[in-house]
Amino acid sequence: MRITIVGCGSIGTQLAMAADAMDDVKRIYLIDVIKPLAEELAGKLNKAIVVDSVEDELYHCDLVIEAASQNAATDIVYKTVSRGVDVMVLSVGALVDDEYREMVFEKARQTDAKVFIPSGALAGTDGLRAASVDELYEVELITKKGPKSLSGVKYIEEQGLDVNSFTEPTVVFSGTAREAVQKFPKNINVAATVSLLGMGFDKTKVTIVVDPTAKNNSHELVIKGAFGEMNCHTYNVPSPDNPKTSYLASLSAISALKRIVRKEWVGI
Repeated sequence: MRITIVGCGSIGTQLAMAADAMDDVKRIYLIDVIKPLAEELAGKLNKAIVVDSVEDELYHCDLVIEAASQNAATDIVYKTVSRGVDVMVLSVGALVDDEYREMVFEKARQTDAKVFIPSGALAGTDGLRAASVDELYEVELITKKGPKSLSGVKYIEEQGLDVNSFTEPTVVFSGTAREAVQKFPKNINVAATVSLLGMGFDKTKVTIVVDPTAKNNSHELVIKGAFGEMNCHTYNVPSPDNPKTSYLASLSAISALKRIVRKEWVGI
């Protein structure tokens, strides 16, 4: 298998290093808007080369992995599936645009391309997927993060809030998943994943809390439906090289890549 990884930050780096150790991965193409970052990473790997754009190697590529940003995802996902190439999307918030999302999924069906979305830094997605086969009454995601994880977020600053001044847990957002992924494009992609699996972007509730005492980022997924009730609480350790990214998000992406490479689908 030949894969392209777009984005050589924390998750992209960990993905590339894991892929480099997989026998079934023969070549890794790396792309980053900061080209020296991609070149530095390629220098640490055995199978990687740097390319300038996704289109450069699409005819030779089996899987494109977006690990960059919502803007990058919007730019590359449709191009990729249009060529019949599978794609893994990590910046799931890019799919909040209903027209764009349906365009991507329809084109993927036409070209027989697959769109993979890992569960990310969140437990309970398997239960939500199963529960959604029948009626869902309520889906809510409650996220708690420390000030470092949400510092510099434009939406919070526009509210006149300084997350570093909080002395007790404070709600900085409460609304729909659609609003959440638009206002927190780098912080709450899991809300998009939950929405796609369950009740959609407008019926999924999201609450974001800044907790100055928090040692972990946590996600609480509350689901009520015909199946019963479910409450899944995940306490995440920050990624060693990026406190704004949960380590489980990287592990989830690596796990998804292993399943794709091996064609093993336990727990689907």
